[in-house]
Amino acid sequence: MKVFITGITGYLGGSVASRLKAEGATVTGLVRRADQAELMEAAGFRSVIGSLDDGRLLAASAALADVVVNAASSDHAMAVDALIEGLAGTGKTLVHSSGSSLIADDAHGEYGDRIHDESTPLMPVPQKAHRLAIDTAVRRSAFRGLRPMVLCNSLIYGEGLGAKKDSIQIPFLAAQASRSGARYIGPGRNITSSVHIDDVVRAYHLAIERGRSGAFYFVESGEVSFGDMVRLLNRLHGHPADGSWTIDEASAVLGNEKARFTFGSNTRMRGIATRHDLDWTPKGPTALAFLSDRYAK
Repeated sequence: MKVFITGITGYLGGSVASRLKAEGATVTGLVRRADQAELMEAAGFRSVIGSLDDGRLLAASAALADVVVNAASSDHAMAVDALIEGLAGTGKTLVHSSGSSLIADDAHGEYGDRIHDESTPLMPVPQKAHRLAIDTAVRRSAFRGLRPMVLCNSLIYGEGLGAKKDSIQIPFLAAQASRSGARYIGPGRNITSSVHIDDVVRAYHLAIERGRSGAFYFVESGEVSFGDMVRLLNRLHGHPADGSWTIDEASAVLGNEKARFTFGSNTRMRGIATRHDLDWTPKGPTALAFLSDRYAK
């Protein structure tokens, strides 16, 4: 099986690529620079030098593959259009990676009780409407003669399998905790679904193997509040457990969208179709168990 993957130098893409290579696939990754190409090829991958703005290159690379995995960006519409164009009429597979801010609220750290599964109508906040439009375009591309699906990942944790070992949210909080104490936004009662990286890469493998054309799958294995993660990390690093900052303070450091829709929101999902269609059962440790093991002194 020949796979073309965007984001191969990143945490998610590198992990998925490593799993597929281990399963015997020939994996080609999109990289930006010659030095990255050398590193990827030394690791047993093939490479194409370019960017997500190189529509012709993406379409041509997709056309040469049996499976295409977009793990570079959930929000680059032109790149997704190019990958669809390269696969149109071939019956081949496109797996597009979406993210949980698709279902984020604007809670500023307050608790939210809204829970989505794959049958729940999606009504993103205005700032994330473009992500739903891209996901919808991917799913509808089934009518153009390819086999597309969308995997919407929750907060991912665990050691990556590729060149990049760390995810985004938890390492940031851990770094905060190691310096002067991690902080949650507002009261820290907001809840996120979460999933271990090993379970994520298995979901991608199973989606390629047996996923339904046009399907949308949530990838999650449980829930955790940002307050609980921060308090645990602070205790492990010897700081007072509770630490809060306002949305404005967080925005000044993280940027407005990341503060509101990554660290300050509720993103609660249930992967019912993921478990049913893919026969996927998560096996990794919970987020708090991972934190206790990874950051214990």
